[in-house]
Amino acid sequence: MTRRTERIAGELLAEIARLLREEVTDPRVGVVTLTRIDVAPDLTHALVFWSALDVAGDRVDEHQAGLDSAAPFLRRRIASALPWKRSPELRFRYDPSLLLGSRTLSLLHELEPEDAEGNDGPQE
Repeated sequence: MTRRTERIAGELLAEIARLLREEVTDPRVGVVTLTRIDVAPDLTHALVFWSALDVAGDRVDEHQAGLDSAAPFLRRRIASALPWKRSPELRFRYDPSLLLGSRTLSLLHELEPEDAEGNDGPQE
């Protein structure tokens, strides 16, 4: 990624996050975290990676459907908010990294030995 596309990706990510928080009313979107964005050098499209902590079962599909439904609205709002000649087509993709990180930490905590008094402090 060039400096220009990195800068544009940062601005785009911040604006999409703001719009999701303040203007998107679709309940399927829920509370999602945008983890990163890949922007094409010619700004024709952007791939937005998202995650959420409440993605048990079919919640991923529900969030994805809400984001896909909101994509045209977000593109129109971005076109009016940011001073670019083009507004990229937005595509959303689930990123399981937050969930995997949380599971990994929980497994590591299960492996920590406890001392005889039940403290979780360092062993001597």
